[in-house]
Amino acid sequence: MKVRIDAGRCQGHGRCYDLAPDLFGEDDEGYGQVIGDGSVPPGEERPARLAVSNCPERAIEIL
Repeated sequence: MKVRIDAGRCQGHGRCYDLAPDLFGEDDEGYGQVIGDGSVPPGEERPARLAVSNCPERAIEIL
């Protein structure tokens, strides 16, 4: 499982890195970014899905 953020849709609400700080961080302007290559380690599937479902711009997807 991997996650990806569509930078064109992200508005910088920060829910992804609040809900799944091991998977997402913020760039210099406060927009969400995936940590590493986007691979979701075992045990982090639930936070990944929570981040996806809570993104108001629907900018995060699971691959």
